[in-house]
Amino acid sequence: MLTMRALWKGAISFGLVNIPVGLYSAIRHTKTVDLDLLRESDHSRIRYKKVAESDGEEVPKEHIVKGYEYQKGKYVVLTDEDFARVQIKSNQIVDIKEFVKLAEIDPRFFDQPYYLAPEKGGAKAYALLRTVLEKTGLVGIAKVVIRPPREHLAAVKALDGVLTLETMHFADELRDLTELSEMPKTTVAPKELAMAESLLETMTDKWGPTKYHDEYRKNLMKVIEQKVKTGEKKLPAVKSAQPTKGKVIDLVSLLQQSLGETTKAQKRKRSKQHVAHRKAA
Repeated sequence: MLTMRALWKGAISFGLVNIPVGLYSAIRHTKTVDLDLLRESDHSRIRYKKVAESDGEEVPKEHIVKGYEYQKGKYVVLTDEDFARVQIKSNQIVDIKEFVKLAEIDPRFFDQPYYLAPEKGGAKAYALLRTVLEKTGLVGIAKVVIRPPREHLAAVKALDGVLTLETMHFADELRDLTELSEMPKTTVAPKELAMAESLLETMTDKWGPTKYHDEYRKNLMKVIEQKVKTGEKKLPAVKSAQPTKGKVIDLVSLLQQSLGETTKAQKRKRSKQHVAHRKAA
């Protein structure tokens, strides 16, 4: 039984097929540290006021309107009725328009993942779609409204035995690579390339996401806990990191050094594993 709460329950639709599903968030939004802005003298919270740019006067909520700047300093005001004209209602339908090869999609298009789980009467069709997507490497490209009024482009994918829906960016949302400043034209020497390949080979492992953690959040919480425990006494000074001065880099030497350190670390790891294995035996 699913313990997560569905954002909504609807259906996947393509052709004449209709598969009842529930949509569930695949991300936990609990990893941030909430901080408030305070006045230093008495820790009174800082509140924000909405003020007019022209005279600095505070504007009551009932007198605030939304506008689009169509020329410098000139706005057209949009009313609730105007927004209602373009409102896209959520019909809880994942409307698949076509199927494409997953390998053909630029990863930059993908945004936020969700889970799709079968609802009553949809298990058979759900399993069939999941299996055929797994077998063919295809994904369904769909339009979906998750939270009105915004409509999303999305991909329906098979992943580890379930169907997922991943919202996508529209093409005009991605910045063009040509917007980058001119990239320097450089050449790579065969020796440098060989060393880099060797380094990458020694550092290659299987993907294990649980090996990685938000170190900043963990360390910030430690500082907070220390300050609470000590009554906000000043903590020991932190040594500031010295910025690296710009200089010519000997890439081959750095690669050789990195390769040597990585090899030593791997030998130590294998030695510890061997000792642990012998003790277990």
